[in-house]
Amino acid sequence: MKLINRILVATDFSNTSDNVVENAIDLAKTFKSKIGLIYVLPTTIKNKKANDLLKDFASKQLNIINEKIRKKGVVTLDPFLECGDFSEKIVAISEKINANIILVGAGEKLENNVFQLGSNAKKIIKKSKKPVFVVKNEKPLGIKKILCPVDFSPESKRALKNAITMCRRFEAELTILSVYEIAHLFSISNKINIDEQIEYLREDCQTELDSFLKEFTLTGLKVTAEIKKGDPATVILKTLKSNNYDLLIIGTTGKSGIISMLMGSVTEKVIQEIPTSFITLKNEDIITLEIDSKIRDIESLFKEAELLFKNGFFKEAIDEYNKCINISFMHMPSLLGLSKVYEKLGDSINEKKYKAMVTEISNKMYHKKIEDEIRKFRN
Repeated sequence: MKLINRILVATDFSNTSDNVVENAIDLAKTFKSKIGLIYVLPTTIKNKKANDLLKDFASKQLNIINEKIRKKGVVTLDPFLECGDFSEKIVAISEKINANIILVGAGEKLENNVFQLGSNAKKIIKKSKKPVFVVKNEKPLGIKKILCPVDFSPESKRALKNAITMCRRFEAELTILSVYEIAHLFSISNKINIDEQIEYLREDCQTELDSFLKEFTLTGLKVTAEIKKGDPATVILKTLKSNNYDLLIIGTTGKSGIISMLMGSVTEKVIQEIPTSFITLKNEDIITLEIDSKIRDIESLFKEAELLFKNGFFKEAIDEYNKCINISFMHMPSLLGLSKVYEKLGDSINEKKYKAMVTEISNKMYHKKIEDEIRKFRN
């Protein structure tokens, strides 16, 4: 089973790029992914000899980094050495290799442990249909706390779905944040009861959040759902700074336009000062489920089912457990697996059904063993 198949890593051979590569290696090991490296040569160097020297240097550096990745047990693609616009080339190669995610550096570290988001990273986020992982300088991958803001749009639904899978794989805590705005109330504050209207907005947001979360399976996760009032961009930034999150996962579009506000001219400062690494999602998931259809033996099918269960793909796990049972209807590990899945899904009827089947088969096997022992004694 593959969840993240290919990772495209943009490098410029700087110290900050070294950290991006280390993050990519850890991510690839976690998800058994392949890594593709890319370096984009500038078009501003007109001298042919200087350009050839830079091209030769870049090719050697790419091969050195590629070999380093391989030595750490990660499969790599042939590195890409391109020439042209940095963001356009990276987006194009990500499409060419069907990358699950693009990793780029966040930029140079500023005071107070924040970083300056580079213009190239911003361009890639805007242009790419693929998820983009912007890696904070000097920040290892270790993910223990994830923040996922939602505005109930399809884009935030995608972000939360991916955040849940990331939390399961990294055994991380998840905070789901919904922000409701109140600024528009102050223009008519002399005509209404502000406190009363704010409470109405909070209640509406809570109702919508409760309904939104019903679409997700959160069992087995350490999850906190929070509602806060204010400007979404400002609230997100304050929440990140005050709770030491390791990762922000956010949709790039949505009905509240959170990422537009983060990237916009008025609040551009916010995205430039995000104190942690972050992943943006637009049209595609980070996590794409690829099950090897060639697998036929029961042990491999069962292993696949267990991985699906561990990562929260419960319906897919049911399919794989059932394939095992079709091979052997007395395969007790799969029957137990089905009972665990239905317990997670809150389906007590099927949970009890498969537990009863396990008990029945166990009893039959026990009695058969006794009968065999009696026959041996008589003989």
